[in-house]
Amino acid sequence: MCEDYRAGATIDFQHDEADLNRKIACPLLVWWGEKGNVGSLFDPLAVWRERASDVRGRSMPSGHNIQLEASEQLLAELHNFLRA
Repeated sequence: MCEDYRAGATIDFQHDEADLNRKIACPLLVWWGEKGNVGSLFDPLAVWRERASDVRGRSMPSGHNIQLEASEQLLAELHNFLRA
């Protein structure tokens, strides 16, 4: 799993401001556990579409630890993403 902790330091605010008008150009894959809080608090795909032009992903049948709770589905999703 990968989480974004950039906003924790002063320099990160400067970097964020400098990047506000830029979007991530490569395909971005987003997963979140359907039993976790992320999907109920946010629309993860909409949030990332503000920052990237090609966003793909979905909720996975798991909680916070997708790689442990839904490993087979996670691997299948990753293979499909890398083949595209």
